[in-house]
Amino acid sequence: MLTVINLPEESSNPLNPRQAVPRPGRHRRPMTAPKTQKDKASKTKRVLLTILTVVVLLGILVTAGYFIKQLIDRKYFFCKRSVRFIPIDKACDGNDDCSGGEDEITCVSSFTDNTTFPVRLTSSQHVLQVYSPGSGWRSVCSDNWTAQHTQTACTQLGYAYKPRSTSVPVSTLMSSLNSGPFTAVRPGITNTPVHQATIDRSVCRSGSVVSLSCSDCGQVGSQDRIVGGTDALIEDYPWQVSLQQGGQHTCGGSLVSPHWVVTAAHCFIGSKKELSRWRVVSGRTYMSTLGGSYVDRVILNGNYDPALNDNDIALMRLSSPITVGVGRLPVCLPPKSFGLAAGASMVVTGWGYLAENGKVSHSLQKARIPLIAQSICSSPRVYGSAITQRMICAGFLEGNVDACQGDSGGPLVHFSSSRWNVAGVVSWGVGCARESKPGVYCNVEEMLNWIHTVIEKNP
Repeated sequence: MLTVINLPEESSNPLNPRQAVPRPGRHRRPMTAPKTQKDKASKTKRVLLTILTVVVLLGILVTAGYFIKQLIDRKYFFCKRSVRFIPIDKACDGNDDCSGGEDEITCVSSFTDNTTFPVRLTSSQHVLQVYSPGSGWRSVCSDNWTAQHTQTACTQLGYAYKPRSTSVPVSTLMSSLNSGPFTAVRPGITNTPVHQATIDRSVCRSGSVVSLSCSDCGQVGSQDRIVGGTDALIEDYPWQVSLQQGGQHTCGGSLVSPHWVVTAAHCFIGSKKELSRWRVVSGRTYMSTLGGSYVDRVILNGNYDPALNDNDIALMRLSSPITVGVGRLPVCLPPKSFGLAAGASMVVTGWGYLAENGKVSHSLQKARIPLIAQSICSSPRVYGSAITQRMICAGFLEGNVDACQGDSGGPLVHFSSSRWNVAGVVSWGVGCARESKPGVYCNVEEMLNWIHTVIEKNP
């Protein structure tokens, strides 16, 4: 019997297989030690150091650029249209040295008032008066007077902030006012300018006249380039400003509204007539040349006489109104017939020289000085015929305390009825604090008509 034996099928697998050879693959990344906190801090320091270096370099470049610009601005005027520089002396000289005459456009101008501004306040009681060519000045009765009339009249006077009016009995007025002439607003007329809305009266039916308080001017919390003065705080004299040309303090000035500064005409003689070089720095006790307000008008009194120092007053209009605050507040313009007597206590402030031919003060100075009688100031032993009706004198005949160079254009103020009023503008004198040579100031009261007219014509 045949036996069938089943042999295993032939396999293709080797009986003794070798180990599999791995195929070449991607290289593995070498292993690195984990970053320590110290390494991270070092990298952060390098980044910060780089940033700090860049910031410092940028600061140096900006600062250098600023001072280079200041130096250039002191010597040259840049003609934007023709892209070239001309000597600053050629700007505002009456000749067109730039293409299109741009060097003669933004310049100091002058204005002469040949009309009577028709609204004013008079006496220490601030009685409202209006003017017409036929009737002259008349006090306004309280008859039919409203809050809208108050707003209209104060707006005409140039600076209205929370204006208010009171009634003053005719019987209490000074003798030159209590007998008239009088006028009163016509019933129902409120928005017409006050001087055009009145009708003459022989007497006030109400028995009283209108007294106006138009703003918060001259009101500060507390009660001297000044020779013999003391340190002052701008918060006590917040109307004081520094007029700077080419980044350099040149004159002082007084804010009389958020838009306007009163100063001296002589501050703009010579090559100081180009407006873009001027800045008005306000709100600072310590002298600073940074920042400041731009100026778009400088108007000199058209009757200014540099040889005689007469009518030495100017107005600067700020391109944008200042923000009224603790260190920035207008001073009050005085009423007509303010009635300051000889010996009245005055205060002069500024950053000017601390001694004749000395150095400017970095801190605002103040000095309290008495008003000098006109008869004494115009006497031969003082200034003689050099004193005109447009000037007042203040100081001590023995000297020692006075305004000086750098104080020009600054305020001489008097405190009355809870307000500071600007009575004078620092103008001239022989030397500083010399015996029998007190400071001479432009008489602001004599300039009220010009001031109000300029402000009205340049809204």
